[in-house]
Amino acid sequence: MGTSSRSYPNLYKDSVSLMTVSARVTSIPGIQAASVVMASATNVDNLAQAGLGTFEVRPNDLVVAVSGTEEACDEALAVADKLLSAAPADGGDLAGTAAPTTSIQMAVAKDPALNLALISVPGDYAAAEAMKALRLGLDVMVFSDNVSVEAELALKQYAREADLMVMGPDCGTSIVNGIPLGFANVVRRGPIGVVGASGTGTQEVTVRIHQNGSGVSQALGTGGHDLADAIGGISMLHGLAALDGDPATEVIVLVSKPPSDAVAAKVLAAARASAKPVVVIFLGADPATITGDGVYGAAYLAQAADMAVELARGVEPSSGDIVISDEMHRTLADLAGAMAPGQQYVRGVFSGGTFCFEAQLVHRAHGITAHSNTPVAGNTALTDIRTSLQNTIIDMGDDEFTQGRPHPMIDPSGKDARIRDEIADQTTAVVLFDVVLGYGSADDPTAELLSIIEVARAQGSTVAFIGYVCGTDLDPQDRARAVAGLQSAGALVAASNAEAALWSATVIAARGGQQ
Repeated sequence: MGTSSRSYPNLYKDSVSLMTVSARVTSIPGIQAASVVMASATNVDNLAQAGLGTFEVRPNDLVVAVSGTEEACDEALAVADKLLSAAPADGGDLAGTAAPTTSIQMAVAKDPALNLALISVPGDYAAAEAMKALRLGLDVMVFSDNVSVEAELALKQYAREADLMVMGPDCGTSIVNGIPLGFANVVRRGPIGVVGASGTGTQEVTVRIHQNGSGVSQALGTGGHDLADAIGGISMLHGLAALDGDPATEVIVLVSKPPSDAVAAKVLAAARASAKPVVVIFLGADPATITGDGVYGAAYLAQAADMAVELARGVEPSSGDIVISDEMHRTLADLAGAMAPGQQYVRGVFSGGTFCFEAQLVHRAHGITAHSNTPVAGNTALTDIRTSLQNTIIDMGDDEFTQGRPHPMIDPSGKDARIRDEIADQTTAVVLFDVVLGYGSADDPTAELLSIIEVARAQGSTVAFIGYVCGTDLDPQDRARAVAGLQSAGALVAASNAEAALWSATVIAARGGQQ
C-alpha cells in the first residue's frame, strides 16, 4: 500500500461537489482512503493526521490525496481529474459571451431579485462569505462547518439587526419555497412550517408530515449551535417569527436537541406568544414541561410530526405514544429466542446524528445504557470510537469519522463496513441502523447493506437487523424499493426512528443486555 496525490492550483469546488468526487474515488477497488479537499490549514492538518501526506497551506488550491495499491491510486487520480475537469452540467456561460460569475456581489448585480445565498466553502472562509451576502441584503444558509462561535454570533447579530436570517453554520437541511437545500427530502407543500436545529431531525419530521398526507410550507435550518447560550437561539427565534407571519403556514414545529435552560425558556416564551399552534420537540426534555398556552410538547420526532398534522386538520393532538403490535411482539420474541447465549447487545450504526441521539434516549427509557461517540446524559463516551463495547450506538456522520472522507449519507461504505464488523462480534444481538434518502444522499444507499445482510443470513447469523428508512415516495432513490429490499433480505423496517429503537430495546431487554 502507498499514497499518491495531485494538486490543482487556483481551482475551487464547493464542499458538496468535493464530497461527491471523494465518494466516487473511495469506491474504486484497492483504495484504502481518499480525500478531495481545498488546501486550507484545517484540511491540510487533517490530511497529515490521516497519513495521506503533507502539503503547503495554499487555500486557493485543491488537493486529491489517496492511499491504496499503486494501480488503484493511479486510477483514482485519473477519475478525480476527469470529474474535476468536467464542465458544469448547465454549460455555464457559452463561448465566453459573458464574464463568469465569481462572487456573490457579481451574482446580485446580474440578478437583483436574488434573496438567498448558500455558502459551501471551507469553514475558514465561510463566515467572511456569509457576511458579504448579508451586507448585500441576502438571507444566508451556511452549509459549511468549522466556523467559530464568535464568527457565528457576529453573523447572527448582524442578520438580526438587518431582519435577515442565517441558517447555520453547519446547516445541513432546509426546504425553502419547496426547494430542498443540502441533505433534504422531496415533500409536498402544505400548511406546516418547521424550524430545526437538527438536520436529520428536520428530515424525519418533514417526511413524516408528507407520509401522513399533509405538507410543508418552509423548513428552516438554524445550525446545531444556535440554541447554545453563546448564540441564544437567534436564528430559531427569527424563523419562528417568520413562520408566524407567513399566511401559508398554519402550524409551526420547532426541532432541536436539548437547548440550555435559558435559551429554552426564551424560545418557549416566543412560541407561546405565537398566534399559531406550535409543536416543540426538544429531544430528551419532558413534554409536560413544554406543553401549555398553544404549545404542544413531543417526546420523539415522529410524534412531533403526527401532532402537527392533527393540529393542521383542526384536531386536538393525541399523545402519539409508540405501541408495539401483538404481531411484532411475537416476531421480536422469536428473534430473541433464536439467539445464542452470548448475544445480548445492541450495535447502533447511524449516519444521522439526531437519529443516534434519539435511539440512545429510547434505549435509556427502557433501562438500557450504551456507549457512544456522542453520548446522551447517563451514557458513556467510547474511548476508541472504532471499537464497540457492550451496547454501543454511534453517529458515523460525526466529524471524527468524516475527516478526510465523505459523509456516510453520500458514501455509506464506511458505515457498511462497521455493520459487517458488528455482525462478526458474537455478543451482538441487534444491528440498529438508519438509511437516509433524498437530495445529497447516495444514489443507492442500500446496495452494499443488502448484500451484507443476505450473506449474514446465508451463514446462519441470528443477529436481528432493525432499521428505519428516512424518505418519501418522491425522493430520487425510491423509498418503497429501499424498504422492500431490506425486508426481503430479512431486516425489520420500522415506520420511524423511535419505533426502530423501541423494537431494538425490546430485544435487548429479552436478551438481558441492560447495563
